[in-house]
Amino acid sequence: MSGIVRTDTAPAPVGAYPHARRVGNLLFLSGVGPRQPGDNVIPGNVHDAAGQLTGYDFEAQCHQVFANVRAVLEASGAAWTDLVDVTVFLTDMERDFAAYNRLYAEYFAGVDACRTTLGVTSLPTPIAIELKCVAAIGASAP
Repeated sequence: MSGIVRTDTAPAPVGAYPHARRVGNLLFLSGVGPRQPGDNVIPGNVHDAAGQLTGYDFEAQCHQVFANVRAVLEASGAAWTDLVDVTVFLTDMERDFAAYNRLYAEYFAGVDACRTTLGVTSLPTPIAIELKCVAAIGASAP
């Protein structure tokens, strides 16, 4: 069984792709950032009078990206505990990795998903974090 997942409970994709795609019991999530569903506001971003990004609250973005991942999982019939692999993209590894690691430990306690964290120079929108996830739906652990 394969299926395309699109949902209004997560921010709209910024390109021509679905929120997720299910193939058998595997669910592949497209990259998920911290934009808020509906209005696309990026939590914690600070702009000057000219609209230029001058700073951001990384923890606010983490909380929102985790909420968005959860929304896509739930729209797909999956749960947070079904996550088996998480790839994390950070735009400022030196500044944000410690906070990410701490929040990840809170949110993923007991999940034991594999994780890879990459530093990148930019992401498609003015965000500091994006997650790419794989879940196994209904698979029992050995």
